[in-house]
Parts: sequence; C-alpha cells; structure tokens
Amino acid sequence: MRKFGLIGCPLGHSWSKRWFDAMFAQQGLNDCCFNLYELPNLNNFRHWVESEELRGFSVTIPYKEQIIPFLDELDEAAAAIGAVNSVAVRQGRLVGYNTDAPGFGQTLRPHLQPWHERALVLGTGGASKAVGYELGRLGIEHRFVSRNPGQESDVISYEQAYCQTAECLLIVNTTPVGMYPHIEATPWQRPDLLTDKHLCYDLVYNPEQTQFLKEASQSNAQVANGLPMLHLQAQLSWSIWNESSAE
Repeated sequence: MRKFGLIGCPLGHSWSKRWFDAMFAQQGLNDCCFNLYELPNLNNFRHWVESEELRGFSVTIPYKEQIIPFLDELDEAAAAIGAVNSVAVRQGRLVGYNTDAPGFGQTLRPHLQPWHERALVLGTGGASKAVGYELGRLGIEHRFVSRNPGQESDVISYEQAYCQTAECLLIVNTTPVGMYPHIEATPWQRPDLLTDKHLCYDLVYNPEQTQFLKEASQSNAQVANGLPMLHLQAQLSWSIWNESSAE
C-alpha cells in the first residue's frame, strides 16, 4: 500500500482526505491511501515519517514554516517563499515544495480586474507567504495585516488596513479565522468599507461561504473561496509525489 497524508493540528476542518479518496476511487488506485495525521508537535518527526512509510504528504497549519528545519532539501519556489505545504519522500530524503503559491495564483487570475493593483493580505503565517509570493509575481503591491504587526515595514495593523481599504481593492484572508467549527468568526470587522470594486478571496474552504465572504457579498464585493485552490494544490502535490515514486 502506498501511503500519503496530511499533517497539521487541528485537522477537523480538512477536506483533503475526501478529495484524495475520491481521486483514488475514480482512477482505480486501490494500492493508495491518504490519512489525516493530527500531530501535536514535530518531536521525533523524521523517525515518525520513517515509521509510517509515507511516500509523500501535505502540510497545513501550524507547520508550514516549522517543518523546514526537518527537511533535506527545498525546491526553488519553496525556498524563496519560506514555507512548505507539500513534501516528497525520495529514498529517505525529505524534499519540500510549495503548491499553495501556484494554486492561489491560478485560481486568483480569472477574478482579477485592472483596478486590482493593490492588496491587503490578512495574516502573516505560512499561507500568507505563498500568497505574497504570487502577488509579487503578478505585479500586485501588497501589505500584510496582523493583530500584532511589530516593527516589520510590510506588516500593518487592522486599523491601518481599514484606512487603506479604498486603495487596496483586493483583500485575501490567509488566517484560519472563520474556519469550521468557528464559522461565525471573521477576520475583517469593517464590511461597510467594501464596495463593488473589491475582490475578497478567502483561503478557508470549510465552510464554502465564510462569514468574511458572506458580509463582503452583502457589500456587493466580488468573492472567491479556497476550494478551487485546495483542489489545484492537491493535484500539483500528487504529481510531485508520483515523480518521487518513479525515482
């Protein structure tokens, strides 16, 4: 049996196993399985990977950055981003990739309009780094928004973000706020500032319409959720893991 999976904590929100199980069934891959591994920490991580005999695995909150010291190699994009969400196991070597970035970029492009020249990225975790990387590739100026902005020049507070909403017509939520089971929460407290020129993209896909997107829609903003991104980044990860298996 070829074993794959997802590591993170918590994982009650994840639809990854659902997607991979359906894909395995559709393609008749009876020798493959995908499991969710809710790890409380990364202690003895290398030994754990060996004992599970994984061929490849996805990485989610909170380990997209924490996992890097445990890896043997990063591909060029993952190194530039500074976050990993997919790991290939190649003859005992762990190689990190970032499929979040192309998954986000390819699903964002169809929604973009000429006026989406500046963006606010809510959050400063691993997912935000992939989003920032793709926005840079698209030539979209962006600032990261944090509840605790500190001294970094490209990170601002939410109050500062609200003051820039009129100029930043793309808002991307990379935080887990609003994710199942806390579906009443939203990271954006000022939907009254949104207009029909705004595009609000939420990486959260469970629920498919988060409170953030629901309130944005009520303000006539264009909205997009993270489900297409989930599917695309999973497809890209599967291709990477298959390349690994062939070596």
